[in-house]
Amino acid sequence: MTTIDDLVALVPPPTEPVDARGDWHEVEAALGLALPTDFKALIERYGLGQFVDHITPLTPFGAHGLLIERAQGLLGRERPFREKYPAECPYPFYPEPGGLLEWAGTDNGDALCWLTEGEPDDWRVVVWNPRAVAYHEHEAGAARFLHGWLGGRISTRILSDEFRQAGLWFEPFRVREHVTLTLSDSALPYDERLRILREALAPTEHRGGYEDEDGDRQDHFAATHLGWRLTYASDFDHQILAAFPPEDEQRARVTLYDTARRMGCRVLSATTRLGEPVWT
Repeated sequence: MTTIDDLVALVPPPTEPVDARGDWHEVEAALGLALPTDFKALIERYGLGQFVDHITPLTPFGAHGLLIERAQGLLGRERPFREKYPAECPYPFYPEPGGLLEWAGTDNGDALCWLTEGEPDDWRVVVWNPRAVAYHEHEAGAARFLHGWLGGRISTRILSDEFRQAGLWFEPFRVREHVTLTLSDSALPYDERLRILREALAPTEHRGGYEDEDGDRQDHFAATHLGWRLTYASDFDHQILAAFPPEDEQRARVTLYDTARRMGCRVLSATTRLGEPVWT
């Protein structure tokens, strides 16, 4: 039987998990449900963050209380659609008896839910894509599902396997500033520019990417000692997308502008995620 220890052996948790501790009795009282033992262990070991930059367990603790927040709004969000298209909704929704209760979400807007039938430790996972109105039920609880999907032993029609192809990791939540540098062209080949960028921020870890049929690319990586996340891209514009702790803003500006110069590029603009100019 797969346990939380198997998941920990596959994907090491952070040494200082974020929003991982609190009063489970209060959480269960607020929900009106007891929760599975493996989920409590999952939150206590990993806290708030993401597996392979994609799956976020919903900790009930901390400023947002994500588990309770999502649960309390679920039926209200889905009721209008279900009333119009009842055949598209094969499961009840929490707090209806046996209803789906979300315990993790993805960056694509998918929900990993329990089907809350029977005893909590026997609850099955249902992966749900609300946009496509697609459901995929699995004979597994939270820890077993994560261990199986991350390890390639469980497949689902909804979650793309591409997210686990670059390796396995868990990234604890951290507040970061996000800045996009748009660069001029360079005479250096793409791989050389990427090498210069990663060497400037070493040590780094590859976090996935892709190349399209025209040869345009995105490469994602983490500057592990800095806690920065970066994407180098040529598929839309020639850009560096950087995410870094707010206290590192001046260091990020100096480092990235200097590195862009060594890559043979000029910085044409630097903007926030909202498109507002910065570092002018």
